[in-house]
Amino acid sequence: MSFPEAATPPELRAQVVALQDEAWPDRDAPALPRTSLTHDPELNPVTMVLVDGDIDGEDGGGADGGTVLAALDILSKEIRHAGRLFAVGGLSTVVTRRAARGRGHGRLLVTAAHETMARQGLDLGLFTCDRPLRAFYESAGWHALPGAVIVGGTRAAAFPSDQPGFDKVTMADFFTTEGRRHASSFHHARLGLYPGGTDRLW
Repeated sequence: MSFPEAATPPELRAQVVALQDEAWPDRDAPALPRTSLTHDPELNPVTMVLVDGDIDGEDGGGADGGTVLAALDILSKEIRHAGRLFAVGGLSTVVTRRAARGRGHGRLLVTAAHETMARQGLDLGLFTCDRPLRAFYESAGWHALPGAVIVGGTRAAAFPSDQPGFDKVTMADFFTTEGRRHASSFHHARLGLYPGGTDRLW
């Protein structure tokens, strides 16, 4: 199921926020109210969720008693790179319920997000992941972008993916003819994403 983040049904939204808080208890923001928005609305956030009726016999309390097994958000914006404008999307806050891990739910949802982004008319998808997760994203249709660094944050307060203490891999796929034509220009490049202060690297 997918919804604009702000239009996600409250029962599902509360579960998504709870999963995010469980996965990233030390994130910069304090614990969010259970229906608060995670992302900057300027990035057109779309929430995708994989929902089941129950898990291990425990009702999760979602829509119609459904439990969110996995969730992610797709963010998008235009960037200028190598003198051209590209419509770019990225994955953010990819999370699987702890009790449901190891069953392929996350891969199923990330694969569905890849297919959704390809249908949206985006030139490419672009995001970072921790290096140990590279194989997981590759199994869901994404590809490591050789030598590429995403520069997030803002122009005044840049937040690059190769900063000290980070061990990130840039993942991507090119969806349109225009995107594929210029794919090689993204290799070994510093890519000015600049999504803002809230979603610094998506």
